[in-house]
Amino acid sequence: MSDYKHTLNLPETAFPMRGNLAKREPEMLKRWQDLDVYGNLRKQREGREKFILHDGPPYANGSIHIGHAVNKILKDMIVKSRSFMGYDAPYVPGWDCHGLPIEHKVEQEIGKAGVKVDYKTFRQACRDYATKQISGQKADFIRLGVMGEWDKPYLTMDPKVEAGIVRALGKIVAKGHLVRGYKPVYWSVVGQSALAEAEVEYQDKTSTQIDVRFTAVDQAKALSLFGTDNGSGDVSVVIWTTTPWTIPANQAVSLNADLDYALVQADVGQGPERMILAADMVEGIMARWQVESYEVLATCSGAALENLVLHHPIYDKQVPVILGDHVSTDAGTGAVHTAPDHGMEDFEVGKAYNIGTINLVQADGTYTSAAGELAGVHVYKADDPVCSALEREGKLVRSEKFRHSYPHCWRTKTPLIYRATPQWFISMDKENLRADALEAIQGVRWVPSWGKNRIEAMFNQSPDWCISRQRTWGVPITLFIHKETQELHPDTQNLIEKVAQQIEEGGIDAWYELDASSLLGSDAEQYEKVTDTLDVWFDSGVTHESVLRVREELGQFPADMYLEGSDQHRGWFQSSLKTSIAMNGVAPYKQVLTHGFTVDGKGHKMSKSLGNVIAPQEVMNELGADILRLWVAATDYSGEMTVSKDILRQTADGYRRIRNTSRFLLSNLTGFDPEQHMVAPKDMIALDRWMVDRALQLQEELHEDYGNYAFLRIYQKVYNFCEATLGGFYLDIIKDRQYTTQADSLARRSCQTALYHVAEALVRWIAPILSFTADEIWQHLPGKRSDTVFYETWYEGLTALPDNAELGRDYWREMYSVKEAVNKCLEEARARGEIKGSLSAEVTLFCEGDLAADLKHLGEELRFVLITSEASVKPVSEAGDAEMTSHEGLRVKVTPAAHTKCERCWHHREDVGRNAKYDDLCGRCVTNVEGPGEARAYA
Repeated sequence: MSDYKHTLNLPETAFPMRGNLAKREPEMLKRWQDLDVYGNLRKQREGREKFILHDGPPYANGSIHIGHAVNKILKDMIVKSRSFMGYDAPYVPGWDCHGLPIEHKVEQEIGKAGVKVDYKTFRQACRDYATKQISGQKADFIRLGVMGEWDKPYLTMDPKVEAGIVRALGKIVAKGHLVRGYKPVYWSVVGQSALAEAEVEYQDKTSTQIDVRFTAVDQAKALSLFGTDNGSGDVSVVIWTTTPWTIPANQAVSLNADLDYALVQADVGQGPERMILAADMVEGIMARWQVESYEVLATCSGAALENLVLHHPIYDKQVPVILGDHVSTDAGTGAVHTAPDHGMEDFEVGKAYNIGTINLVQADGTYTSAAGELAGVHVYKADDPVCSALEREGKLVRSEKFRHSYPHCWRTKTPLIYRATPQWFISMDKENLRADALEAIQGVRWVPSWGKNRIEAMFNQSPDWCISRQRTWGVPITLFIHKETQELHPDTQNLIEKVAQQIEEGGIDAWYELDASSLLGSDAEQYEKVTDTLDVWFDSGVTHESVLRVREELGQFPADMYLEGSDQHRGWFQSSLKTSIAMNGVAPYKQVLTHGFTVDGKGHKMSKSLGNVIAPQEVMNELGADILRLWVAATDYSGEMTVSKDILRQTADGYRRIRNTSRFLLSNLTGFDPEQHMVAPKDMIALDRWMVDRALQLQEELHEDYGNYAFLRIYQKVYNFCEATLGGFYLDIIKDRQYTTQADSLARRSCQTALYHVAEALVRWIAPILSFTADEIWQHLPGKRSDTVFYETWYEGLTALPDNAELGRDYWREMYSVKEAVNKCLEEARARGEIKGSLSAEVTLFCEGDLAADLKHLGEELRFVLITSEASVKPVSEAGDAEMTSHEGLRVKVTPAAHTKCERCWHHREDVGRNAKYDDLCGRCVTNVEGPGEARAYA
């Protein structure tokens, strides 16, 4: 038996089968950096139409987590895909650098500003801390394969950006949106600062709910309002609250004018008494108090009870009954304890009755001396002493613990309180900001589409935005206000610009070190500098002004896209829209893409305590960044994104299919020089020409999918193309021709031409997602080419089948279906032990009409399509016991091959051994080894 290996065109490539990504990716990163791929790409794309994805800045604190990885990978895939579409798509990453978390960390390290260290030293320590955090996060983002302006990111603590933030404030002031108000805001007693709605998250908390008697000062008058003197015991209005710590600040009890109130005789443990409760709630309240015997003595409207005077339940003072629409029968008693210091609705209803605030709670959360016996007590620990005082005074009806969702600071994770303080607000309605924003939302493309409804709901409910904070590490509110009138200086706009210029040179310290007289002259004695800092959401919210407009490589407003997690409808998407509408009257973005949060395989939120955290660093070190990138693409980002080690391993399996397919393409391009060996489309073998056409169709689909950010569809289509179209059909068929025909024959060069076109297209399709792998493939493709795939655009070498092609798209679609049906029959025959493999079989296809004609058209080459040693077509009338198939009108009979196996091509052929010199070869192999070579027309 001879060895014919040297006569075959066996696959060969240096492209390794194993990705070994964890080791190979860092080497590729270094190569990209040495080549300055990003910088060169910017030069190459100069002058092209721009696509600007403006980066929402992550906070400069802590290591990146899987959510950060999702966010940055999605952005990178979009930016790279737009580059392949021919756009100039720069990416300038950014970081949010000011704010409480950094300040808190630095306090732990060096002490509180103004106490342990001076303010300037403290701010520098904050700057140093943020710089260190950015360095760590940046390294991880780069390791993910994210390309961008990493040497010059934008930082909100950059003096030029800080100056831009101040100028943005000036524009908002000039448009009349800034107001100073004294009202309740979310207050962090840990941070001793106000918070905005966007900085609030809800977590479960155990609280105390209490029912409290407010006894009528004039009992007879109270009874007369009900038109009765029946019953016995004191008359009280009973309130219900879940914040006992606010009882000391009570200044009224609110009822609803339109509700009916009942005078109820009952004994709840302190003898007979008469209680005023919402009439519709009496039965439920008595059940909650476990009171079985009670009597409704009379009823009257809430309006009739207005101005009834009540005793405060703890202090020696009197409070009125007032009326408010916020009172409902949803919970409680229908009577609302009202403390204007500690609730927005309380504050508003108090204003209507000229009831102000009394400021019993200090910035650190402790009561002032005006709180009497509670002076010095912290609100976190006040529930028990308040309840004890109520019990002592005989005013506590009922007390019990309950678990509920409660607002917490999203940075410190500590419970918040409502506290009335003087703050700076951007008004939502004074200059029609809300209405203008809602109109602008209509012109933005929201991906997914439900994002539009979500942000509309946020704006409809949004209170005035409190933008002031009482912090050290933040951009200052650079305003001068009159010491007596509290009015802004009349030359505020000019002053803001002068201050901005100084901050641009010296950073925010310039404001704190500024001598007011240097700007105000003699006016300095009448004005004072505002000491508050800006909300960090303002910092990032105005980057459309401080970064987007001013960075030369961006220089485009509005941005084409903002992309963040779904929580940013109440965060960055909202703060950016508010400030842009306030300044420019238009949205800062044309499109907004939202992605969901990551959860584990059981749908649980990632948590260190649960031990279900998937750290991106571990994935990169174990599996490689491309596996993480592929998982992002293969997951529906519009909802929760499920990730686990098992899911990542499954993703790695999908990766291997794409890699192995690419390796097959490369290994069969051995000896192919596209400049010398490329076959013109009109001269290609029919199947090869169809393959190139199929790749073109898919490329057009993928181009649209990339434009719609449909990465899951892209992954599915590319995977199916590799698995089914290539692996299950085309590559399966062409192996025989590729391996056995003469090296420089049309049959082989046509095949290689198709493989080359497919590889050139495929490497670009996957590059935005599998960036490392794509560039590795690029280095192994034949022919002259650029240093990296990222300099390229979509492949333009694909050609369509002409409309009058002898064998068109419909024809090969049918052959695909026929081959699937025959494969199933062959598998069943092999399972029965009738054949060893498809080449040890002969098949007869029984069919009629067009199908029979189409199959016969291939002639002798039908067997190459079906990968059998023999294939024939006969009428259905001769089918006998032939097997029915999934292809309509087709029956198939499989029989073992009747002839000897050719030792070179492994086909069982009748003519094996007819040539004395090659007595173990079939006729066509003899022709390919020593003759003119076989000719192929179709497959």
